Amino acid sequence: MSVTTPDPLAQAFVRFSVEAGVLRFGEFKTKAGRLSPYFFNAGLFDDGAKLGRLAEFYARRLVASGVEFDMLFGPAYKGITLAAAVAIELARLGRNVPYAYNRKEAKDHGEGGTLVGAPVRGRVLIIDDVISAGTSVRESVALITAAGGQPCGVAIALDRQEMATENGADAPWSAVQLVRRHFGIEVVSVATLADLLQYLATNEDPQLQRCAAPVQAYRQRYGC
Repeated sequence: MSVTTPDPLAQAFVRFSVEAGVLRFGEFKTKAGRLSPYFFNAGLFDDGAKLGRLAEFYARRLVASGVEFDMLFGPAYKGITLAAAVAIELARLGRNVPYAYNRKEAKDHGEGGTLVGAPVRGRVLIIDDVISAGTSVRESVALITAAGGQPCGVAIALDRQEMATENGADAPWSAVQLVRRHFGIEVVSVATLADLLQYLATNEDPQLQRCAAPVQAYRQRYGC
């Protein structure tokens, strides 16, 4: 059996997520009703240092991906902070791009509308934490298109690489694959479930090593 060479950036991100308490192991119920042996909660990147480091991972992955974009878009609510932080980090790296985000409810005073920030135009890259069902991406694509922009891709922190659910049943593709197929746009992830498994399998901490078997079993049952 061939062994995939570890991706240094992905391995560093998984390590950072575990140490920050953002990536946890145990038994967690997902939106699809599955019992997952791990849980990734990007909302726990909750201080300046952690958010800055997270933005660095996104920016480095985006630069390496070669995806061409003119601006960033952050879907409410988690995507707002992510898009702002990634825009700051990209500027620090010498790539200054505008960003915008949406409100859940339109304002009828001030600037009005549901979009805030730079005018949405050109190739627009959506920044989010994960893609669970593709709903957030679908809404973002609609907003960007209506504003005159061209959705060109989605950047996420973790690709769970598991079957999406459609009409209450398991689909033969993941939510990320569905987004690629349905919208014809690229999805860039800082790390994947495969990267997480590599991290667990090679970690020297016995407690983390024990987490590898249930995560692998979950992937075999629900993986894409």
